[in-house]
Amino acid sequence: MANGSIALVTGGSRGLGRSTVEALAQRGGSSILTFNTNSAAADEVVARAQQAGVRAAALQLDTGDTSAFPGFADRVREVLREWNADRFDFLVNMAGTSHSGTFGTITEEDFDAAYRVHLKGPFFLTQTLLPLIADGGRIVNISSGLTRIINPGRITYASMKGAVEVMTRYMAKELGPRRIAVNTVAPGAIQTDFSGGVVRDNPEVARHIAELTALGRPGVPEDIGPMIASLLSPDNRWVNAQRIEVSGGQSI
Repeated sequence: MANGSIALVTGGSRGLGRSTVEALAQRGGSSILTFNTNSAAADEVVARAQQAGVRAAALQLDTGDTSAFPGFADRVREVLREWNADRFDFLVNMAGTSHSGTFGTITEEDFDAAYRVHLKGPFFLTQTLLPLIADGGRIVNISSGLTRIINPGRITYASMKGAVEVMTRYMAKELGPRRIAVNTVAPGAIQTDFSGGVVRDNPEVARHIAELTALGRPGVPEDIGPMIASLLSPDNRWVNAQRIEVSGGQSI
């Protein structure tokens, strides 16, 4: 990416979002990141980005609450004005929560909660922010290896991510006249606090994932953030409407 670019990364205070903000900072890119409840973690990411010599700001956002999106867009405008900018270049729809349960046990409330955060949220947040995304910019939507790797108990989460992958292709087609490229990044099993930290903290689960993965280990956040930063670089300007799995060859 060019130095001076600005990204908006939802869920940028932890895990893969944090890794993405830090990787962008190392490449000279500034970020507006969002957090839901943990402002201290968000402030830490902002400080680390600023130490790298770029601008960073943290804004609170619940991506499952569409009523908050217009006000959030106004706060983004305020940050951009402070930075002498009127547009940002990259939107990374990273924020998400874990949803587990087998088909026979999922409640309507469970389903609706997953839908609000993982599909409805990114859809309407992107729509709300479209006037602030620069022509020629990029959007990255986050999916999951679970749309390909069937793991019982993840049907609701994976179904929403499958819809995100279709949404991405439609976005790419409809935003093409503005030269905005839209891609999906689908991480495999990563050692973060996601799903209660099960891949990171449970040695049996980590061993099982390693056995399933061609490269012989679970993923770590540093496998994902730099990949997204690379995807947003000019080197990948012609990549559009793609699902890119980043799983080390899990379950191939």
